Amino acid sequence: MQYLKIEGEAKLSGEVKISGAKNAALPLIALTILSKHSVKITNLPDVTDIKTLITLLSNLGAKTELLNAHEAQIDTNSINSTKANYDIVRKMRASILVLGPLLSRYGHCEVSLPGGCAIGARPIDLHLNALEKMGAKIEIKQGYVVVTAPKGGLKGANISFDKITVTGTENIVMAAALANGTTRLLNAAKEPEVTALCEIINASGVKIEGIGTDELIIHGSGGKLLELEHIQVIPDRIEAGTYLCAGAITNSKITITNCEPKHLGSVLAKFEDMGFGFDINEDKITIKPAKQIKAVEIITTEYPGFPTDMQAQFMAVACVAKGTSVIDERLFENRFMHVSELLRMGAEIKLNGHIATVTGANLTGADVMATDLRASSALVLAALVAKGQTSVHRIYHLDRGYENLEGKLTSLGAKIQRLDEK
Repeated sequence: MQYLKIEGEAKLSGEVKISGAKNAALPLIALTILSKHSVKITNLPDVTDIKTLITLLSNLGAKTELLNAHEAQIDTNSINSTKANYDIVRKMRASILVLGPLLSRYGHCEVSLPGGCAIGARPIDLHLNALEKMGAKIEIKQGYVVVTAPKGGLKGANISFDKITVTGTENIVMAAALANGTTRLLNAAKEPEVTALCEIINASGVKIEGIGTDELIIHGSGGKLLELEHIQVIPDRIEAGTYLCAGAITNSKITITNCEPKHLGSVLAKFEDMGFGFDINEDKITIKPAKQIKAVEIITTEYPGFPTDMQAQFMAVACVAKGTSVIDERLFENRFMHVSELLRMGAEIKLNGHIATVTGANLTGADVMATDLRASSALVLAALVAKGQTSVHRIYHLDRGYENLEGKLTSLGAKIQRLDEK
């Protein structure tokens, strides 16, 4: 196992290139299951989750080849199994994204319950209820969801999600692409990653109306495969926001390139509330130091609101702001696991249910432990500005979603090393 050793009180400068979006790439890899042709995917991020899902497709019989760190060639016409095994799915809940396309193309699939958990109130309920409306029969057998389409394939249906779900929207859009008839999906997620998926399907032979809105109408192909050959992954808005936070917490001027500013509206607005300025070009954003980092109020919500995946990073910035910030996490329970670790570094944070109150303080280096992907990045950010040395342990969480984090931060002037645990 490895950890990061970080010397604090850094001042950053320079440029950093943003990688492709992990959360956009994962559904696009799953989408290749619906393709008539071998598909080349470019601008993939070099992160663990991408390799995990490609391995899953290989296990199903697909021909997969990593052409380099950022490109893959995938041919799913050789798939000979529709069972996604527990050993893969337990590593990444997003593996559930193969459910819709496998069912739509092959009429049957078995996917391990993520983490081997009972369904209960898990969001996978929303996926399964929608598939049932499309005629699918669903059983739970020995920890697997076993789903069978009706004879002749899935049928278009009117579906309204009780709760907005990104992976649920993606799964049902892919299932509906090959279904018979039209599917009307209400309360659909509007995230850029969903929009990118819909645009690619729409350009590949299946008409989708309402792209970018909460009402999607998918005109199923009746089993006809998609004309897919090349996909380019959009830039990662969460990685972009994280590096802007690195500039903010150290009050440094840095530039991110290969980004999509229009995907970062709510994030940029909160930075401005905290006193930071920006120069924004077509695919570049430069964050400029604040005269004084101000406290902020944040409520996480679905896109285009403030993303829950940026909550931890902004909490780190709030730890060094003047005054008291209030962060209201409305999307996920247990999304404050980084708080106990930030407290070890001298942060002043009080929790009351889903609301965190953060008072600016001087941070000091400590040994801390990453608990999830975004919490990991928050600890790294805090370490950049803390006095002394910080060691961030269990960084395999970071490697799931950030490509070469220590290399990119080092290029900006941070003193950070990846070392092996003794």
